[in-house]
Amino acid sequence: MKLNELFNNVPDVEVKSLMADSRKKRPDSIFFCVRGMMFDGHRFIDQAISNGAKVIIHSEPVDSMQDGIVYIKVKDVLSVFNRVADAFYNHPSHALQMFGVTGTNGKSSIACLIRDLLDPISPTGYIGTIAIEYGNVKLPPLLTTPEIDDLHGILKDMVDAGIQNCALEVSSIGIEQNRVGSIDFDAVIFTNLTHDHLDYHGTMENYFQAKKKLFDHVKPECFAITNADDPYGMKMVKDCPGRIVTYGIDHEADYQVTRFQLLKDKTIFTLKVHGSEYELETNLVARFNIYNLVAALAALNCRGVPMEKMMAGIRTLKQIEGRMERIDEGQPFNIIVDFAHTPDGIEQLCRYASAITPKGKRIIAITGSAGKRDTAKRPIFGNILDKYCDMIILTEDDPRDEKPIDIAKQIASGIKKKNFVIIEDRYDAIRQAVELASCNDTIIIMGKGDEKFIYREFGREPYEGDNAIAREVLQKYYFNQKGDLGYEDE
Repeated sequence: MKLNELFNNVPDVEVKSLMADSRKKRPDSIFFCVRGMMFDGHRFIDQAISNGAKVIIHSEPVDSMQDGIVYIKVKDVLSVFNRVADAFYNHPSHALQMFGVTGTNGKSSIACLIRDLLDPISPTGYIGTIAIEYGNVKLPPLLTTPEIDDLHGILKDMVDAGIQNCALEVSSIGIEQNRVGSIDFDAVIFTNLTHDHLDYHGTMENYFQAKKKLFDHVKPECFAITNADDPYGMKMVKDCPGRIVTYGIDHEADYQVTRFQLLKDKTIFTLKVHGSEYELETNLVARFNIYNLVAALAALNCRGVPMEKMMAGIRTLKQIEGRMERIDEGQPFNIIVDFAHTPDGIEQLCRYASAITPKGKRIIAITGSAGKRDTAKRPIFGNILDKYCDMIILTEDDPRDEKPIDIAKQIASGIKKKNFVIIEDRYDAIRQAVELASCNDTIIIMGKGDEKFIYREFGREPYEGDNAIAREVLQKYYFNQKGDLGYEDE
């Protein structure tokens, strides 16, 4: 693409790529001097040029300009970055039906449900915390919401592969950093808002306002689907120019669950939609998963997919890796792996564990808390675990440059009554839980889900994922020691 196709009054320069990270080699690229949480791109212009940049987009004065390099000063680098990326990749989000999902909890589950329900009808991709997936392509995740150039590049690849729809997780930080400023959304979904990311946003009000920006700037024909039961649900869409749709259980809504029965391996519920009632059965479990499923159904139905066409599919939805994933290798106790890493997420999971665990049996919890992230929630974790669990194992969870034992002690400050132990190595913590479990106990493993890495002081280190480790330790340390079934009836 020629530079003068993107900007007025500039030289006729061939541009082959975009760059926001000066460390990456991008020949014949445009470098955008983006200010991040820790670094300012203006400081790395020389490095960007050495790695292939021939055009520099900046908002601050540049001390020394190199010959042969085009410098373009703009007021807002991020806004220009959005516009250029959209044009450079030929407006891919306009060629796709785009579903955006935001909220503290449930983003991954809803986005994956949209993908799984819609893909058999019309090819659908997914971008988020779990992976980047479309067609036969499955790539490791980048950020929950990728950076501007990465996001548009992925969407362009989807379009080129014949994909027609995309479900995208939209994080509050992604919104605040304007990563989705040029994405053409057809439906946006709000799940809930609870304590999280306050190290970044500072207050719940700031956190709310960050999320709200997504809804404030959608096109009029976009569906804005919001949780009527969440205290922030209607506030989120107050100034939204789109078509507002509600879903919920406790409050009247356009998509309202009127009756439900939660079972260990399935959920049966009645969904009322504009006067019509649908009797539905799904293999998803837990109350919060009803919200997730109904949000996905509402988004798809609003975009023209008949309810009848989705009813059969919800009976046999595949388990979402690391999200309320039931680990069943034939052991006589429950193991649930979940990404829960917020106070609300942990409490919802603990409530479900209480509901499925027989009286007199134990809930064994394994969790930690991420290093350099929102330390205020750590004692809250401890308080919640103290309320619901019988045995608590505190372990590492993306410690970064903090000591796992120090993080664990901060969580433990909220534990007043129940027994707890600190096992720093996460693999050993899961193994210990499996070895402690008796018939009909419930083990809940929280925080990492299916993630294949742990963030340590010097970056990412490979990790198998909680779900894979749970299966591995069952085979190695449970069945090998106790035989085929490994238990006697109690």
